Amino acid sequence: MSKTKESIRKMIWEKMENRNLSISNSYGRIPDFQGSIKASNILRNSLEWKKSNTIFVSPDTAQKTVRKNAFSDGKDLIMASPKLLNGYIFLESSCTIGNEEEASTIEGAFKHGCKVTSIPNIDMVVEGSVAVDMYGGRVGKGGGYGDMEISYLKNNKKIGIGTPVVTTVHEIQIIERVPMVSHDEKINMIVTPRKDFKDIMYKI
Repeated sequence: MSKTKESIRKMIWEKMENRNLSISNSYGRIPDFQGSIKASNILRNSLEWKKSNTIFVSPDTAQKTVRKNAFSDGKDLIMASPKLLNGYIFLESSCTIGNEEEASTIEGAFKHGCKVTSIPNIDMVVEGSVAVDMYGGRVGKGGGYGDMEISYLKNNKKIGIGTPVVTTVHEIQIIERVPMVSHDEKINMIVTPRKDFKDIMYKI
């Protein structure tokens, strides 16, 4: 019997909690996993990151260092507000100098950024995930917000076929197969903190 997305979420949340891989309670959330900082820094050293000027990032805690690194590297950032209740927030790197740590939080993003209705072209998308597979399948926390964000960027021609759509996860979050339906959006790059993979970054 094939697994449902909800059963996959429960499986990953339980595994992460039982193995002490979550920094905070995972249930119902995108897990803030042990090694999230390292994964973010591995992404930071990638060619895809270095070529990007404007990055779209989800508001999840696991991607906090991704946001901080963007500011430190002089990149502009678009952050989705939690559950998209306040749309999208634009944070210009020049406005976060000296406040990179604060601006990388949700509260700080509202303080240092501004709400936008027109999004610029995006060079990289970074989404949080509960589970992913090596075919580009992704499971979020259940609200469909990641799919909506990627779909919005595609439909408004802010990203194209070659745009890196990345997720940073613990390797335990990589499963054999994610059940996908027509409206599900795929990722094309997975970054984990694990050392002993031949290729730490999976390009799909």
